[in-house]
Amino acid sequence: MAWQDILIESGLWLAKAYLLTVLAGAAALWGMRRFTRWGDQFWRLSADFFSPRRNWRPLAGVALILLLTLGAVRLDVLFSNWYNTMYSALQALNAPGFWAAMLLFALLAAVHVVRSLFDFYVQQAFVVHWREWLNERLLSRWMEQQAYYRSQSLSHLADNPDQRIQQDITSFASTSMTLAVGLINAVVSTIAFTLILWHLSGPMTVLGYEIPRAMVFLVFIYVFLATILAIWIGKPLIRLNFLNEKLNADYRYALVRVREYAESIAFYRGERVEGRTLRHWFAEVIGNAWDIIYRSLKFLGFNFVVTQTAVVFPFIIQATRFFSKQISLGDLIQTAQAFGQLQTNLSFFRNVYDSFATYRATLDRLTGFDATIDAARQMVLPDTRQDGNRLALQGLTVCRPDGHALLKDLSLEVDPVHPVLVRGPSGSGKTTLLRTIAGIWPYGSGEIIRPETTSLFLAQKPYLPLGTLRQALHYPQPVDQVPAGQDEAILDLVQLGHLRDRLDVEDDWTRILSLGEQQRLAFGRLLIARPDAAFLDEATSAMDEGLEDAMYRLLREQLPGTRIISVGHRSTLRRHHGAELVLEGEGGGWELKPI
Repeated sequence: MAWQDILIESGLWLAKAYLLTVLAGAAALWGMRRFTRWGDQFWRLSADFFSPRRNWRPLAGVALILLLTLGAVRLDVLFSNWYNTMYSALQALNAPGFWAAMLLFALLAAVHVVRSLFDFYVQQAFVVHWREWLNERLLSRWMEQQAYYRSQSLSHLADNPDQRIQQDITSFASTSMTLAVGLINAVVSTIAFTLILWHLSGPMTVLGYEIPRAMVFLVFIYVFLATILAIWIGKPLIRLNFLNEKLNADYRYALVRVREYAESIAFYRGERVEGRTLRHWFAEVIGNAWDIIYRSLKFLGFNFVVTQTAVVFPFIIQATRFFSKQISLGDLIQTAQAFGQLQTNLSFFRNVYDSFATYRATLDRLTGFDATIDAARQMVLPDTRQDGNRLALQGLTVCRPDGHALLKDLSLEVDPVHPVLVRGPSGSGKTTLLRTIAGIWPYGSGEIIRPETTSLFLAQKPYLPLGTLRQALHYPQPVDQVPAGQDEAILDLVQLGHLRDRLDVEDDWTRILSLGEQQRLAFGRLLIARPDAAFLDEATSAMDEGLEDAMYRLLREQLPGTRIISVGHRSTLRRHHGAELVLEGEGGGWELKPI
């Protein structure tokens, strides 16, 4: 093995293999996208990432990974030739030839180590960038146009979006890389080692017929039959892996709900019911896990039999030619090594079928989530426009998802002097009316006129983000350039002065503060934001009547120009409003009257 010849041959081999792989890969990608569902799913998720108009780096990364992968195949070929050289030197008792082979091995091994480490870094860096891009794409689409909320109204809602964004994206990027590199390596290596085996293989007589190059045909037939059987055995793993991810996510969500509603469960002493529910979900997880184990035993057992049989198969076939001195020991060893490599390459799909099954399930979840986001973003909302500081509704109709009208043809104008109190029986659509005005309820028609600047909605149970109390007080605005003492003064106004020293403490404030304290903190948000319109959905339900009266008086004193619509059941709220909108709840009827 002359160095000059090795370098020249390797350079020419890499150039030819690279060109042919690029052409074949492009054709394969086109075919998979055109004729397979999972190919189309992959394209939908990642086409923009690989677009050179967006960024040329991903394609450059693919080109480099392809070169390194082909380099690995070429090194395998050189190692195969080295086996022949070394064992032939041993058989001939050629000491100089043996030590020259050892020197060659050291150099090949050094190149292999450097290539492997660099390849590992390049692939992992590529996967990280791919994950970053895909996470940003799905997260942005989920958050924009409030798709995270609207998707809850869809009957085909994709379950566990948190899992799809965090876990499935990671699995998709890493498994795509593993399968793609493995496939390229397997195909190119198959061609290279088929040529080696073709050169080493001899004829075989079967049923009176002589088959030339029989070893090559035998390995292809052997692996083809094994692959067909393996796919048949492993096909149920696709559905089982999909269920595994879904059931685990459902169980995790049930556990999170227990933590979220721990106090309510404790008051009800609902441990037995909750425990039974959690055990039910866990039993579903375990039942599916056993199904995966039993199916995997069959699949792996078959693979082990096929792999172990392949170890001795080439020695049995070539033994006659070796003992008759038609081939050398080096030829025999290289035949076994080439047969094993070829068998491994051809068995690629058989060996990774369980991984591909999981990958298919991941594709289904991600594209299902993406389709749900599309459907949520396409939902038609009532017309909303800005006209100065006006707050008005014109011909507004609000419906339930089934089309039943909760409110028909409502028209009203809200001014700062006469806040509107919305009352009515439970289920009459009071909260849904506020959702429609906020532009997050898609089932309705009419026109909504809101102020051009800020509007703020206060829910019965305020949302407190993770972080400091100061961040919770300013939500949804960032804490930026706050005048000294302002937040402390706001806390005093909403009767939370005892929390002044804890404004910059990070904690789970939803757990620490009572619901009444959370509602008063939300009133503090109103005082900071000073919106042109405020919508309060039973925002004082956890306060006593004295605190409720104080909070509404505070609003009228501090925000005299704010237009207010309140939803509430207490009659004590009437004194703070100038008009009352009573929803009848049947047939969409309503009545607007002064107070």
